[in-house]
Amino acid sequence: MSSVKIKEVLSALEKFAPLPLQESWDNAGLQVGLTEAEVSGALLCLDVTEEVIDEAVAKGCNLVVSHHPLLFRGLKTISDLTDVQRTVMKAIRQQVCVVSMHTNMDNAQGGVNFKIAEKLGLDDVKFLEARRVGEVECGNGVIGTLSMPMAAHEFVLKVKQTFGVVCAMTNELLRRPIRRVAICGGAGDFLLDEAVSQGADAFITGEMHYHQYFGYEQRVQICVIGHYQSEQFTSEIFRDIINEKCPGVRTEIAETNTNPINYI
Repeated sequence: MSSVKIKEVLSALEKFAPLPLQESWDNAGLQVGLTEAEVSGALLCLDVTEEVIDEAVAKGCNLVVSHHPLLFRGLKTISDLTDVQRTVMKAIRQQVCVVSMHTNMDNAQGGVNFKIAEKLGLDDVKFLEARRVGEVECGNGVIGTLSMPMAAHEFVLKVKQTFGVVCAMTNELLRRPIRRVAICGGAGDFLLDEAVSQGADAFITGEMHYHQYFGYEQRVQICVIGHYQSEQFTSEIFRDIINEKCPGVRTEIAETNTNPINYI
């Protein structure tokens, strides 16, 4: 079996979700490390923490692929003052390379929101707010249809079960069947009005501001499930890309739960 370099894995991920698709404030791509090294294994995760680096080392992985970037803005100091600095130091010390596919993966065809739609079994899935970056079609959120209409309470229960959600935050339950569903993983309340304008019966996202819940009663079923929960299956996208494009690379989905929010 031929060896694969980290830069080849990075290239495969960026071909699927090109970096120009990311939002202007984002910092996707290479975070820490050298890409000429051969891949001993890739640990796939949502967030990068010290515990995730420890798990990578324990599993013999010298590459971590995350959804959320470890570095959102520049570091003026690398010491032990913050969790990010400590994680960077540990990655360098353990020779673990870190790459992140964030809003470029959110906005890509077949990316984060398409994976959420897949988990819910939606059909005819397309971008909710489509655009092009050069020759590449991309967009914010997706919209699709359930194979069979569902009552609102049944739909919310299905979402909770699918994503292992302890509780979902909703507005009042819709008194009509739900068939057309709009989705935006993470913080997606900026797409709520677009979802309504496209005839969505339900809108699923990870987090939403309090005042956004007002005024949509019986217009659309809002269902907010948590940022981590909404994007938890992103690692499966990374796994499938690497398995297809770099078949010699061992992939491991991280077992470390990095959700900082507890439900008591």
